[in-house]
Amino acid sequence: MTLELESFELLYESLKHLDAGFRNLPEFTPKVDLERMQRVLEEVTERMQDNYPYPHPLYAGQMLKPPHPVARLAYALAMWINPNNHALDGGRASSVMEKEAVAEIAHMYGWEDHLGHLCGGGTMANMEALWVAGRLRPGRKIVASSQAHYTHRRISEVLQLDFASVPVDTRARIDLNALEKILRQGNVGTVVATLGTTGCGSVDPLHEILDLQQHYGFRVHVDAAYGGYFALVDNLDSDAQASFDHLNQVDSIVVDPHKHGLQPYGCGCVLFRDPAVGTIYKHDSPYTYFSSNELHLGEISLECSRPGASAVGLWATLRLLPLVKSGEFAEGLARCRNAACSLFQYLKGDSRFLTVFPPELDIIVWAPRAAKSSTISKLSRAYFEQAAEAHLHLALVDLPAELARPHWAGVGFDEPAVTCLRSCLMKPEHFEWIDRIWSILKRIADSNRKTKRNYEKSNLGN
Repeated sequence: MTLELESFELLYESLKHLDAGFRNLPEFTPKVDLERMQRVLEEVTERMQDNYPYPHPLYAGQMLKPPHPVARLAYALAMWINPNNHALDGGRASSVMEKEAVAEIAHMYGWEDHLGHLCGGGTMANMEALWVAGRLRPGRKIVASSQAHYTHRRISEVLQLDFASVPVDTRARIDLNALEKILRQGNVGTVVATLGTTGCGSVDPLHEILDLQQHYGFRVHVDAAYGGYFALVDNLDSDAQASFDHLNQVDSIVVDPHKHGLQPYGCGCVLFRDPAVGTIYKHDSPYTYFSSNELHLGEISLECSRPGASAVGLWATLRLLPLVKSGEFAEGLARCRNAACSLFQYLKGDSRFLTVFPPELDIIVWAPRAAKSSTISKLSRAYFEQAAEAHLHLALVDLPAELARPHWAGVGFDEPAVTCLRSCLMKPEHFEWIDRIWSILKRIADSNRKTKRNYEKSNLGN
């Protein structure tokens, strides 16, 4: 069995308890056509089987982590009410739950006073952070590394803010010398530091960026959509740990609970250290915010309607798995990193594979060894297909040649980028499955000796 089904009975019992809270109302029973619904759901089931097995440990590709069962159940439970966390009229209970859940995330970074809320995901969360940055530093440039998420450039275009991309070092982190060169030119309003790039999982040197901030006076926004929860683990290397240790000093943070926070899509979170930025959001509504003098979440959000069910799912998860160091949640995340480190060591120790740099979080990038980068790209795509046939699902990533070259002595780079294999080992269970994953990769490497020779002969002919 791939799907967890045991918890489903809890949903029915919880729904009966929820329904009991409304028994003081006049009798009303919504009508449903169960027979027709069953036919539709059977069709949905058939269609949904055309998916990769995301919950299974042999899915080791993209950033897809199964929600915790309690998050799924609490989300589904809330959908029988379908609250809207824009105004308290639409989501009275779920709005309070959102504030409590967001406060717990902020506390993870050492922030007691803060402003923040949930949103549809990292893109919307980063847009809000850069929108605030643009209002506080009008006309100033946004800068981020060349390995930062592509949406920072796109968001800057939407907000009509200048954007500059900064080269990266040999570990795909923002290059501090290149950054300072841009800073010396002036007009930089915000530096985006990425703690967990989506390509390689690299962690920008936040502590050193903050040193530059003291001299140049820019805002620091941290895109920790992927890596934000790693602030809780105790098995990072010293450089990454130093960056996470300084998160309490930045101006804004984005983290996605729908990545490592065990939540259904879409659930992002944006946090500001200074609650006074809430005045930037101020707007008038003729009908929305009069049911209470308390803060309505729509008053500090660019989005209007937002699913209260997301807040309920997150709140329930945090009640079960608090965000504390050495807690159950943190230990599960540490196992994800251990899984990545274990697989990296296997790959590094086998002459048939090439690695780039050790994982800083739980993402690793590697490739089959060959003499030319074009051959490596072909082999990577072949491995990707063959692994899927063996029910091991990986991902592909194109690395710029200048990023791979320092790590691959003897490889001839005949193309500007090289296609590599990539895995996000996001499930704690991956740690127990690494030996099985490695055995599949070894079999694939054995079976591709002839294919590799043919590719290399083809290159010689060219």
